[in-house]
Order: sequence, then C-alpha cells, then structure tokens
Amino acid sequence: MKIYIKNMVCGRCEMAVKNIFDEMKIAIQSIQLGEVEIATALDEKQRQLLSEQLKALGFELLDDKVSKTVERIKNLIIELVHYQNEKLKMNLSAYIADDLKQDYSALSNLFSETEGITIEHYCIAQKIERVKELLIYNELSLSQIAFQLNYSSVAHLSNQFKKTTGITPTQFKQLKGKKRKQLDGL
Repeated sequence: MKIYIKNMVCGRCEMAVKNIFDEMKIAIQSIQLGEVEIATALDEKQRQLLSEQLKALGFELLDDKVSKTVERIKNLIIELVHYQNEKLKMNLSAYIADDLKQDYSALSNLFSETEGITIEHYCIAQKIERVKELLIYNELSLSQIAFQLNYSSVAHLSNQFKKTTGITPTQFKQLKGKKRKQLDGL
C-alpha cells in the first residue's frame, strides 16, 4: 500500500518520516520523496495518528488523486534539479508524462489549476533556488553551475536568474543576507 505525503522535499524529510513510521511500528517497504510504501493497510486510528505526527513536522497526508498527482510532479522536478547530477535524456514534459503514465497536457492543466503556476515556471523556480544554493557554497563557477543545471549557456542562466530574482547572479553573490527559499515554499 502506498501512502502519499506532501512536503517531503529532501533526504532529511525522508529520515523524519521514516522515524515517525518506526515509532509507530509501521513497517516500510520503500520510501522516496512524497511516498511511502507499507506492507499492510492502516486502520482509521493509525491513519489519524500518522496524520497528526506528520503535521507536527510540517508534512501532510494526501488523500485525493489530484493532490497526489501534483505532489508527484513537484517531487519529480525537485529530484531532477536538486539531487540528480546527470543530464535528462528526454525533455521534461516527456519525463513527467512517462513517469505518471498520463498525457502531459492534462497533467500541465491540472498542475496549473491547482498551483496557480505552470510546471515550467515551477521548474525554473527550483532551478533558481539551486543556483542560489550553489552560489552561496562558492565552490563552482557560474559556467560550471550552468553546465550542471543543463542551461544552454551562462547567459541563459544569468538572464533567467535576473528575470526571476530581479538581480544578477553576481549581485546575489555580493548580498550579505542571501535570501533563499525553502523548497516546499516554492
């Protein structure tokens, strides 16, 4: 049985959710961003307690199909942008449609109606946050960051960064209180 959980956006989130399941003595078969697979179904009391435990840490159980689908799209994009270092071998729309086994235009419409932003703009927002993170670490040059995030050029990254944030990557690096957003807040 799969349980879908909103706001799981990183490895620490997976660990926190795993700890809740362990404390409740619910055996996990697998866990990944946004979903946990368990061997046996939960009764209503367990489900309610799990929901409360998750809410206390900022997570949320997802029950309806639309929420599960939108959360899966978000998690696919987060995984691609923040955790996968290899170049995507197909375009984003084909990747999402293939993973969810649904028509991309229907998924795109559903996402836009639910989130008030297109999948493309959500992906751009995630990439810009990743750029900010890498700029703060100051370990890679802007051209290395552009390459790592699959931008066609440094100019393309810089233009998208400025369009999104209002400042250039260089200006961002010079800011004292660098402002990043939490992934689940995008």
